[in-house]
Amino acid sequence: MVFLDTAMLCLRIDGRTTQMRPDKMRILVTGGAGYIGSVTSELLVKAGYEVIVLDNLSQGHRAAVPAQAAFIHGDLADTQLLERVFAEHRPDAIMHFASHTLVGESMEKPFLYLGANVFNGINLLRVALEHGTKRFILSSTANLFGDPARVPIDEAVPISPGSPYGESKFMLERVLHWLECTHGLRYASLRYFNAAGATAERGEDHRPETHLIPIVLSVALGKRDSVTIYGCDYPTPDGTCIRDYIHVADLARAHILALEALERGSRVYNLGNGRGFSVKQVIETARKVTGHPIPVVVGPRRPGDPPVLVASSEKIRQELGWQPEYPDLETIISSAWEWHRKHPNGYSD
Repeated sequence: MVFLDTAMLCLRIDGRTTQMRPDKMRILVTGGAGYIGSVTSELLVKAGYEVIVLDNLSQGHRAAVPAQAAFIHGDLADTQLLERVFAEHRPDAIMHFASHTLVGESMEKPFLYLGANVFNGINLLRVALEHGTKRFILSSTANLFGDPARVPIDEAVPISPGSPYGESKFMLERVLHWLECTHGLRYASLRYFNAAGATAERGEDHRPETHLIPIVLSVALGKRDSVTIYGCDYPTPDGTCIRDYIHVADLARAHILALEALERGSRVYNLGNGRGFSVKQVIETARKVTGHPIPVVVGPRRPGDPPVLVASSEKIRQELGWQPEYPDLETIISSAWEWHRKHPNGYSD
């Protein structure tokens, strides 16, 4: 439940109270029509920020953008558009979600990822610094750790990207490091694991869908015949891969906390629940939540799938006091199920 106490200028989100910003700090959210970007925009608006969403709608949905946010349909490759956006809106900070994000596609089209993701990010940063915007939050990825040296994965684990997609995010992290050294940019890089779940208003709607939980729920909705498990012979308790699922609203709160902490310096955080769930556990929990049988087909392993990917989020917990409010798998899947039942065709509804 969300409600505003305007007399105290504070926001209550699911029982937690945070101070609103009466100064209406302006945040440019690139990719704010996408899954995580739109939920973060929703929480930014409710926390009293002024939000400007920039999205080319290649993967996002116009209906996902909060009504209270300004929306600009455009591409980060368009330098003239960026110049106009910064001149007109003068954002105080940027949250950068806009990106090509498919690991498998990046293996087939490496130039798209190593080119567009990096060049567009640099384009955005150059114009931002020219206009004096020196606070930046990067949506990074657990794919920085393609074959992690240890699990749970903390920030000290050596980086070895698992794909051109992961490499593109790592390249942007290095760009941010050098812009801090040369231009005084303050940044946070948030490397999150498997975003999942939904708020009452916004959920996951990718075209095509590649994420496990919405695929499983589409079977329960009768839109697919079955879900494929890619490999049942991994060295895990039930033979299927284990992943760290984190509720999208918990991710969004981490972005806001990181933004407010930039006054104390740049930072890098891994974001996850700190516990993993196997593919079979996800399917079994979805059966319980939906009441549907959800047939399964076992397929071969996918190249590059490590057996276990679980984050250690101790650093952000200790430094910023961040805690996942929806850590259990049943709650995460239930929130997604409620959204998908109300929006069986996604934002096309």
